[in-house]
Amino acid sequence: MVDVSEFASVLRSWRDRVRPEEVGLPAGPGRRTPGLRREELAALAGVSVDYVVRLEQGRATNPSPQLLGALATALRLSEEERDHLCRVAGSAPPSHRVVPRHITPGVQRIVDRLGDVPLAVFSAAHDIVLWNDLWAALTGDPSRWTGIDRNLVWQHFVHGHDGIEWDAVHEEEFSSDLAADLRTAVGRYPADRELAELVARLRRESPEFERRWDTGRVAVHRASRKRVHSPVGPIEVDCDVLTVPGGDLRVVVYTAAPGTEDAAKLDLLRVTGLQDLAPSSSPTS
Repeated sequence: MVDVSEFASVLRSWRDRVRPEEVGLPAGPGRRTPGLRREELAALAGVSVDYVVRLEQGRATNPSPQLLGALATALRLSEEERDHLCRVAGSAPPSHRVVPRHITPGVQRIVDRLGDVPLAVFSAAHDIVLWNDLWAALTGDPSRWTGIDRNLVWQHFVHGHDGIEWDAVHEEEFSSDLAADLRTAVGRYPADRELAELVARLRRESPEFERRWDTGRVAVHRASRKRVHSPVGPIEVDCDVLTVPGGDLRVVVYTAAPGTEDAAKLDLLRVTGLQDLAPSSSPTS
C-alpha cells in the first residue's frame, strides 16, 4: 500500500540530513539548509528536479524500483531505511534471494576515504556498482559502460582483457575463479533472473566460460597479482577482494609494494587523475 505522506516526509528528512561534503559536493556559503538541495539530490539520483519536488510534495506516485534504489544510494540510506522507503512507496523491498546491489553508508565511506589506492565495489554477480577516481584512471572510466558490459565476468570472457597481464598459471586460475565464483552466486541467489540470464548468455557465447562452468567448481575469488598497462606505464599490483558482511558486496583493492617503481607510478597516476587519460578496455578485479 502506498503511503504518500510518509514517503514524502522521510524523503525530505533524509535529504536534509545528508551533508554536501558527504557526497563530494562543496558546502558553499549561503545555504538555507545543511543538507542537500533538491537539485543536488536530483543530479545524484539521475532524475529531474521537478520530479524530486513532486515526490516531496506527494504529487508523484509509484516510483520505479530502479529510482528507489538510486534515491537510497544518493541519500546514504541503511538497508532498513531503504526497505522502509520501498514499502511506503508501494514497492516490495529487494528479496534476499536476488543479488544485493545496495551501497551501504559504510561501504560508501570506505570508497570516499581510500582515495590513495584504486578501489571498486562489485556485486556478488561481479557487476561494478561503485569506484573511485584512481580506479577509473588506472583501468578506464566504468561510467561509459551500460547493461551487461558493466559485468566483470562478461567483459573478461566475451570482450577479453586487453591491458591486463598475468602469467599463464595465474590467468587460468583467475578465469577459473570467476566462473566458480559466479556458480556460488547462482546457488546463493536462485531467484535472480538477471544472474541466470548472464550465466546462460556466457555459456552460449564463450566456450572458455562453458569449459570452466562444466567443471562444477564452486569457490570465491579472493586475491591475485597482475600487471596493468596504465597511461603512465605498466604497473604490477596486488589485488585483494574483501566481502562486505550481510550485503555480499565485494570491495576490490589494488595496491603496490611501498618504495617500488610500481608504487611511484600509482602516485603519479593519483596526481594526473583522469586528465587527458585514454581509458582502458574493461573493469578488472
